[in-house]
Amino acid sequence: MVMDTGGRLVAGSHNRNEFVLINADEIGKMKSVRELSGQICQICGDEVEITVNGERFVACNECAFPVCRTCYEYERREGNQACPQCKIRFKRVKGSPRVEGDEEEDSIDDLEREFDYGKVETSVLTPSSGAVPSACGNHVGSSRLATEDLEIPVLTCVEEIFSDQHTIIVPPPFSSQGNGIHPSPSSTSPSLQPRPMIPEKDTALYGYGSVAWKNRMEEWKKRQSDKFPMVKHQEDNNESELDPDLTVTDEARQPLSRKLAIASSKLNPYRLIILLRLVALGFFFHYRLLHPVSDAYGLWITSVICEIWFAVSWILDQFPKWYPIQRETYLDRLSMRYEKEGKPSELDAIDIFVSTVDPMKEPPLITANTVLSILAVDYPVEKVACYLSDDGASILTFETLSDTSEFARKWVPFCKKFCIEPRAPEWYFSQKIDYSKDKVHPAFVRERRAIKREYEEFKVRINRLVSMAQKIPEEGWTMQDGTPWPGNNVWDHPGMIQVFLGQDGFRDVEGNELPRLVYVSREKRPGFEHHKKAGAMNSLVRVSAVLSNAPYLLNVDCDHYINNSKVLREAMCFMMDPTSGKKVCYVQFPQRFDGIDNSDRYSNQNAVFFDINMKGLDGLQGPIYVGTGGVFRRQALYGYDAPIEKKPPSKTCNCWPKWCCLCCGSRKNGRPKLKKDKMQKLKQKEASEQIHALETIKESSEDTKTEYQSIVFQEKLEKFGQSPVFVASTLLENGGIPKEVSSTLLLKEAIHVISCGYDDKTEWGKEVGWIYGSVTEDILTGFKMHCRGWRSVYCIPKRPAFKGSAPNNLSDRLHQVLKWALGSVEIFLSKHCPIWYGYGGGLKWLERISYINSVVYPWTSIPLIVYCTLPAICLLTGKFIVPEISNYASIIFIALFTSIAVTGILEMQWGGVGIEDWWRNEQFWVIGGVSAHLFALFQGLLKILTGVKTNLTVTSKGGADGEFPEPHLFKWTSLLIPPTTLLIINIVAVVVGIADAINDGYDSWGPLFGKLLFALWVIVHLYPFLRGLLRKQERLPTVIVIWSILLSSIITLLWVRINPFVSREGPVLEICGLDCDD
Repeated sequence: MVMDTGGRLVAGSHNRNEFVLINADEIGKMKSVRELSGQICQICGDEVEITVNGERFVACNECAFPVCRTCYEYERREGNQACPQCKIRFKRVKGSPRVEGDEEEDSIDDLEREFDYGKVETSVLTPSSGAVPSACGNHVGSSRLATEDLEIPVLTCVEEIFSDQHTIIVPPPFSSQGNGIHPSPSSTSPSLQPRPMIPEKDTALYGYGSVAWKNRMEEWKKRQSDKFPMVKHQEDNNESELDPDLTVTDEARQPLSRKLAIASSKLNPYRLIILLRLVALGFFFHYRLLHPVSDAYGLWITSVICEIWFAVSWILDQFPKWYPIQRETYLDRLSMRYEKEGKPSELDAIDIFVSTVDPMKEPPLITANTVLSILAVDYPVEKVACYLSDDGASILTFETLSDTSEFARKWVPFCKKFCIEPRAPEWYFSQKIDYSKDKVHPAFVRERRAIKREYEEFKVRINRLVSMAQKIPEEGWTMQDGTPWPGNNVWDHPGMIQVFLGQDGFRDVEGNELPRLVYVSREKRPGFEHHKKAGAMNSLVRVSAVLSNAPYLLNVDCDHYINNSKVLREAMCFMMDPTSGKKVCYVQFPQRFDGIDNSDRYSNQNAVFFDINMKGLDGLQGPIYVGTGGVFRRQALYGYDAPIEKKPPSKTCNCWPKWCCLCCGSRKNGRPKLKKDKMQKLKQKEASEQIHALETIKESSEDTKTEYQSIVFQEKLEKFGQSPVFVASTLLENGGIPKEVSSTLLLKEAIHVISCGYDDKTEWGKEVGWIYGSVTEDILTGFKMHCRGWRSVYCIPKRPAFKGSAPNNLSDRLHQVLKWALGSVEIFLSKHCPIWYGYGGGLKWLERISYINSVVYPWTSIPLIVYCTLPAICLLTGKFIVPEISNYASIIFIALFTSIAVTGILEMQWGGVGIEDWWRNEQFWVIGGVSAHLFALFQGLLKILTGVKTNLTVTSKGGADGEFPEPHLFKWTSLLIPPTTLLIINIVAVVVGIADAINDGYDSWGPLFGKLLFALWVIVHLYPFLRGLLRKQERLPTVIVIWSILLSSIITLLWVRINPFVSREGPVLEICGLDCDD
């Protein structure tokens, strides 16, 4: 559908009955194209052949179900050898190879072609003008058999009753095998008498001609289409041609993806070490609990409590990684199945969401590059629509998007012509490669230089807009035509929609169509709760359903550009897979980042999480949703449960070996005969009543159907809100816009669904869309889907799918971690906590453990900060948390530390993570745990207990020009106080401990060794933080130093008050043995 707004901004408020199309010319009419389908085999979609006798090939003699010879041969050779419709075993047709079980049948032998698998009849039926739809919806040609003046009883089958022609089943006169399907003309012949397909079998058992038969056929068709989606196309008027390349057809039928299990040589030792580590933990706690430290009981019990919590946290983190897997996609099979040459693509459409709030912290040039990479994606342009949500209602974002749409007319054809990667111009031109080395196209170098000049001019325009936006006029911004910008007041403005691309007449420089690009800024008014990012995403879900209504959605942050142009195809390999795609709610891609220093000191890449933890979750019920880079099924976001997997039918004597009938026959024959006869008569009576009352049922069902639809529609209004157009779109499982809806009505409904207060008294944010109640709406949304029985998929393409901008200094990184941890605390203290929510649904227990770990980890900050303080206390007091270590204790400690090291090594091996990435992850776990996690815990408790809301700032993104600030640069934030305090305390304690050992002599070095290792463990984990302090002393805020020294002094004085250097009875005087008088 094409939406034409005359290139003008649409603004309005449903609540205030305002609707303005600024400088509008006219509203274009909507157009939709409905693809027609040809007549095909009900399994593969190919034409059903004609035999040498001129008759259509019939695979099943029982029901004449339309199956081509290729599928017939395949089912007999590789399948269950039974007809998909009536479940009767296929009989061998002349010319078909013999398979196991054929020797039991009385059929004509064809020895010369018994093993001829390669030669298949490829003659194709030419439809005649007198053909009518058959029982299974195929056009059947006229028969050579004269059937004039023959009175045939009418049988109603799948589709409808035809008054002039009827489908009948008669034996073909020229074939010795089975029955054929022929249309009977209006005039019949008395020379041929019809006979039943099987004389001894009652047709009422099949249900032919009944409503029940029609329903069964519809259900079967749906199951077949779910399992084998067929490529439909319009058949030629006179002839159609069967694809001669049968290997391509077989390839297209194969799965679109597969699981790649981790090698057992890597996984089995890993699992064994985990079990041994559990055993070592058991012995460790047995020793710790039975050997208290009498002179430091407080230190001992505190350390034991912290160690128990760490052990529980390790178990919660470890066991969801028990079944790690990898996945592989087949993009060529996807194209063969859904993209036939010369025919429209049958790939499903995708709506892509980009969210932004503050253009000062999220540079417009980064957002523009993200949008350009989306518009240039390798996917049919008519199937892609990009929606940008501007939650800050900034005219800077609006003007940037306007300039981006103009530059896209040149950039998109350049990308597709030369297949460049990545398709974000900033990062493409910043690559340090010889662009002319691998490109042989003679015009490439010239066009690359030209498009680079165009991009440089585009950057100048964007930077000029940014500089102009630094100073806001007192009267507010105005548009080019003098109209005041509707979003001058960020918290009080109407909803705004602008369609930049995707309109009639707006094409690229080569005359090709461009994907749709829509600017959306939802309405905001004082007194309404807007639910931050979750509310913005739900607005995009609704407005996209009204304007394009693609069955799948992709959301990315404004700084995450598409690095792999085939990413949408990668996701469709899972979503559109006929065998497993129906239960997939979203496909999650890992996050990768640009502009990170080589050492990645603050673990921005999160390699352990994305390459180890997420692979483990993929082997369970799927990865958790991380907020960006996820392709969703729209129906899953609407709160529907996952489709229920039907259990495979129990085996019968047709598939069991012969000897099983000896043991099963008595049970089968033991059923009461009276009950069996009664059920058979009841079925016959029901079928007869349905045949005679068909017309009455049809007439009465129309009123019932209308009433039922009215009730269902009213229920959906209460669930989805009071927009009839949007509710109508939710009924379309395969997407698309409802027919016969005017363009003006669509625009008004689009403004309606983004109005403030639309979510009130609906299920939005509760069961539908992104879930409200936490700043980490991503975890909550994915958790609710998994509780409904859906599963997710983790896809790691060889070329990273997305790349983003990571925080470029420690302060911003800690604020990002603070937001994630605060969201986890909010979920933990809500009704959606995975510890007690979602039982009785479809959530697997190991998946539940992973979600529990994702909301419990901030609580680890308390034992962690206490445990990091213990080394300093031990060094200053001369006490220790462990008594004198025996040989037995040494073996336990060595076994435990060895198992910890080996577990990490094996995880790095099967996860493909380097040792440096693993170590940086360990370091930042301590840095974030003693700072951001601790603050998040207190803020979350404050919010829940007192209702005080915390204002979280948007994470600043790196510059788009490739220049990133010094990674050790510090900005003032209170999050830096706890780690600085711990560093000072432990460093001072190490110095004091060594000085005391030097003064006390050689014997004191032995007990000091364990305490020093304990303190050095803390200092080494805080080393990135320490390095920043040492290298950037001039940039360290004085207030941090003052607060840290003050806290260190308070702790030291407190220790002196509790445990001073001298005894409370005074100094202990001993005789030294020397005679001072001499």
